[in-house]
Amino acid sequence: MKFRKLVNLFNQRYVQLFLKPHNYRRKRKNVQYYLSCFLSFFLVGILALSGCQVLRTGVKADKVTHVTLWHGVNPPPNRDVLQKLVNKFNQAHPDIQVESLYVGQQDQQTPKILAAVVGNAPPDILWYNPTIAGQLVELDALIPLDEMLANSPVKDEIDPTLYTSMEYQGKIWSVPFATNNVGIFYRPSLFKAAGITELPLTWEEFRQVAKKLTRDINNDGKIDQHGVFLPLGKGEFTVFTWLPFMWSGGGELVNGYSQTAAAVELQGNQGAIAALNFWRTLITDGSAILSGPERGYETDELIAGNVAMQLSGPWTLGQFQETGIDYDVLPIPVDEVPATSIGGENLFLFKTTPQQQKAAFKFAEYTLSEEFQTELALGTGYLPINLKSRQSAKYQAFVDQVPQVKVFLDQDKYGRSRPIFPDYNRISDSVGRAVESVLLGKNPPAKALQKTQQRLDLIFK
Repeated sequence: MKFRKLVNLFNQRYVQLFLKPHNYRRKRKNVQYYLSCFLSFFLVGILALSGCQVLRTGVKADKVTHVTLWHGVNPPPNRDVLQKLVNKFNQAHPDIQVESLYVGQQDQQTPKILAAVVGNAPPDILWYNPTIAGQLVELDALIPLDEMLANSPVKDEIDPTLYTSMEYQGKIWSVPFATNNVGIFYRPSLFKAAGITELPLTWEEFRQVAKKLTRDINNDGKIDQHGVFLPLGKGEFTVFTWLPFMWSGGGELVNGYSQTAAAVELQGNQGAIAALNFWRTLITDGSAILSGPERGYETDELIAGNVAMQLSGPWTLGQFQETGIDYDVLPIPVDEVPATSIGGENLFLFKTTPQQQKAAFKFAEYTLSEEFQTELALGTGYLPINLKSRQSAKYQAFVDQVPQVKVFLDQDKYGRSRPIFPDYNRISDSVGRAVESVLLGKNPPAKALQKTQQRLDLIFK
């Protein structure tokens, strides 16, 4: 349809104009111009959608409700799994047609989402991590889901631990699409070649194992294989994979479980200092290599055997299975307490029309179902959010076949969620800057966190 072509065209121009380094200094009038073009694309797209003559058996074209879903599902094979499930829904619901649109990774999506909301042209459904909830609620862009979910038969099938990611200020603003947590993928063959017979359980053990895995394989005086691959960048992926170490070191991102950004305490945060020191030590030991900026989720180096360990999650299980390489997963090593970050994305429903909102929730219900969750989990490695799905014979057989999944399921009880108050994105950006500066050797951990605290105090106090 024309709408898909328009969005794809905008995505191409967006990357050219805003995501390439040499374009960051474009004049403000150019930014305003292209934002206006973006909104125009959406208006034309909406008209295109309304004009589409989709003929379905027994359903007139003007009776079909079109729903748009924006997402950033990655890697590409996972998108194919999602599209097959969307197609299945569309075939079963000829009066509702969902168009699934990949609009880039989450750090790239935010400007598009905010521009669409301000321009009164949002998607019907947004796939995004829960941390954006407070910001969208503040913009009055979402519909609360309490009543619809209360009347839904799938409500009692949702993993109750995920409700903290759904609620803000006493209301439910999203439903979970899938869940995951952070673990460490590793190559058993490289462990064996380095003479490592026991998996590291603590930070110090992990450090020593990383040293042993850093090797000159061909004896040419140069390191061919490093112990661990660390994410570089100030984006959310870096923060998401670093937070388990801060929590394990006894640190907290906010004072208790406050839902206000002003409660952030980083200066003198001993857990945060310890976690930054640990990551920096892996660099100074020569055991770690850094990803490209904001590319920490890429697994090419691990697949190629250039590194032996990498922080990632079950969303990459399908990719590793397809490559045919040897791989396994170990839990996040412990300093003071076990910890990991609960990840995964939720579905947000925007204020559109009553008919579209009803259709959008129908699709959201489908994604919560045992059928959808089981097929998604088997195809991608995501952990099901549906309890019946987790307990099903089909999924249990999958866990037996792919035992790496069990590491993530067992870690789930130690999972921590990120805050969802409106200004979380500013906090995450500031924390990411601190992590990046430490990894690059620009600041020692205490100094980096002091600068971060000063920046946040200027913003919030």
